[in-house]
Amino acid sequence: MQNLLTNKTASLTELRNPKKVINQAGGKPVAILNRDHLEGYFVPASAVEILSFESTEPDEAATKFNSRKQQLASTLDYLKDK
Repeated sequence: MQNLLTNKTASLTELRNPKKVINQAGGKPVAILNRDHLEGYFVPASAVEILSFESTEPDEAATKFNSRKQQLASTLDYLKDK
């Protein structure tokens, strides 16, 4: 099983009602699972509002993305036709 970055989970079916998922998450990010396989994360706006973001140079962002690309491959493949 994959390591999840949150302790809240929901299925793709449950995500059909996103308001319910948001309410049950209590403002925390939710791991979205499809047959016990991590597809991605659903992050409520309330969870993002408490984060701070810093700007970066495009080449630095590309370097960081490329270093994590293998880790993200299954999610990127899933999103190709979306």
